[in-house]
Amino acid sequence: MRVDGKHFRSIWLEPDGWTVGAIDQRKLPHEFVIAQLATVEAAADAIRTMLVRGAPLIGATAAYGMALAMRAHASDAAIDRAYKLLIATRPTAINLKWALDEMRAVLQALPPSARAAAAYARAADISEQDIDINQGIARCGAALIEAIAARKQPGEPVNVLTHCNAGWLATVDWGTATAPIYLAYDRGHAIHVWVDETRPRNQGASLTAWELGHHGVAHTIIADNTGGHLMQHGMVDLAIVGTDRVAANGDVCNKIGTYLKALAAHDNNVPFYVALPSPTIDFSVADGVSQIPIEQRGAEEVTDMTGRTADGRIETVRIVPDGSPVANYGFDVTPARLVTGLITERGVLNANRDALSAAFPERIAAAAE
Repeated sequence: MRVDGKHFRSIWLEPDGWTVGAIDQRKLPHEFVIAQLATVEAAADAIRTMLVRGAPLIGATAAYGMALAMRAHASDAAIDRAYKLLIATRPTAINLKWALDEMRAVLQALPPSARAAAAYARAADISEQDIDINQGIARCGAALIEAIAARKQPGEPVNVLTHCNAGWLATVDWGTATAPIYLAYDRGHAIHVWVDETRPRNQGASLTAWELGHHGVAHTIIADNTGGHLMQHGMVDLAIVGTDRVAANGDVCNKIGTYLKALAAHDNNVPFYVALPSPTIDFSVADGVSQIPIEQRGAEEVTDMTGRTADGRIETVRIVPDGSPVANYGFDVTPARLVTGLITERGVLNANRDALSAAFPERIAAAAE
């Protein structure tokens, strides 16, 4: 996608052929900084500290982390060490495990002398596959937006509500929830996006708004608790969110607060869609509400906020009383009954096991391994 008119992916291989470049998302929206990842430890730290974030991008970063490990040492022990280091970085997003399992399967079948080259090639394939999948999501989801646009007056925008960031910054390129928005916009449709700020890390306010602005898409940042009011007053045509894991029964795990948006949408007859790449489906989890592990993150994400002062300095300030305890649940699970449809690269599906199984039988086989 575009940054000041120049095409960027969120992660890439540098011209030296082995160092990994990535946009440091912790610095956005006030600074555009490119990080250099040269070791598996650096890749793991990038995932853990949310230099990179978003389920598909976490998977791609982990794949490149395995490649960096193989460049340093390509023994069986090195494969196991890199796998364990990377799998421990984030517990909720299933794409992490999927990418690492893909890498390990390729590498274990090869002699050590062939592993580094094969690792870089497979990591590149995973990245390209992510882009292809997201373009498929764009096509399937854009049709939903275009159907609403056809019922509007000429020039009247389709109002889409998002939560968290499921844009190109959360993937290698295009995004999941934003991919239909970008494609519909590029096709000439009037689009306006209500961007949830998404506390506590403000991925909507800092990342989604930043990338929509660079792409030219009209948008308005709102406090997280505003969505229900907008829906009550007919100001939201549909909601599209991303996901970090989808259970076999269609339950959807996404950034904390997604469940509340789904409840508001259901109460106001607003279509609530979830955009997901197929590696996000986890058929080993039968019921998302009871079985998906919910990451609990550091208290400082809630207690502290970072921003730019009037004189241009980047400062972090504390916003809660000293001594007050903090709970920071990173995700919640939206039951399948609240999901209008799952936007995948193979079409818009009902949120249930039968629809997911019919569309992605290979994911069932992968879960059984």
